[in-house]
Amino acid sequence: MAIPSEPADPGLSVIMGERRQLINLAYRMLGSLADAEDVVQETYARWYAMSRPEQDAIVSPGAWLTRVASRICLNVLSSARVRRETYVGEWVPEPLPEPTEWTSVDPADRVTLDESVNMAFLVVLESMTPAERVAFILHDVFRYAFAEVAEIVGRTPAACRQLASSARRRIRDAHTPAAPASRQARIVKDFKHALEAGDVTALIGLLDPGATVTSDGGGVVKAALHPVEGAERIVRSLLRLRDRFQGQTLLERTVNGQPGLVAQEDGVTMTVFAFEITDHRITHIWAVRNPDKLRPWGVDIAQGER
Repeated sequence: MAIPSEPADPGLSVIMGERRQLINLAYRMLGSLADAEDVVQETYARWYAMSRPEQDAIVSPGAWLTRVASRICLNVLSSARVRRETYVGEWVPEPLPEPTEWTSVDPADRVTLDESVNMAFLVVLESMTPAERVAFILHDVFRYAFAEVAEIVGRTPAACRQLASSARRRIRDAHTPAAPASRQARIVKDFKHALEAGDVTALIGLLDPGATVTSDGGGVVKAALHPVEGAERIVRSLLRLRDRFQGQTLLERTVNGQPGLVAQEDGVTMTVFAFEITDHRITHIWAVRNPDKLRPWGVDIAQGER
């Protein structure tokens, strides 16, 4: 005799259908896919810790999940400042590939790529206070009303309006007009070819005189502990690395929705390069080598000191 199965929870699909939105929200708030996944897991744990009557009493489960996830992000951001004081070297946001190229990541956890996740934008977000960042992302990116933001941040709507305004000023102050996508792709391609050829003149010509390279190894793999500034210094540094990593292959890939490069060795991603390009020159390069941040790229976590 067959045993009847438990009736399916009709609200389960609705609740789980919010996961993609929550991942997108948390990644933009934290700049880390791993932390975003932890936040979403904790959010769902709190939902399922409630009794069924408590769940049924919530008019909008999606709004409840967003509020809880945002509050957790606010706490994570506050503690992250302390953690990053002990981080080895520079901390760079986690780079993301094109959704079709993600590996070892659930499709529901794939972040939608738009201008609010390009590397330059995420780096500016890092300069904000936790409350500024949460208020700005909720209101300006996800279009939540200030009354809703206030409930999440624990401030008045007027105070949240000021937080978002302050965040916008930070973005305006740091903003430089980006080159068109086609020009960015061409410059990245030219940079790749010049680096492979060891063409010093071409490399210097592609870099803004005041360009900066920021590397993130997290103390797990070798990386410059401080930003390298100036086109000539950058080229010397890049050519030394070129000699050291002759066995690696440079591939043109999309990084956080913009043209970038990926260095692979035996099919394993070792470094992801994101670029900021203004007009006809590269103004900033972010080189992420910390394997903990390269999971979506098919990284070998045991790559060690390579």
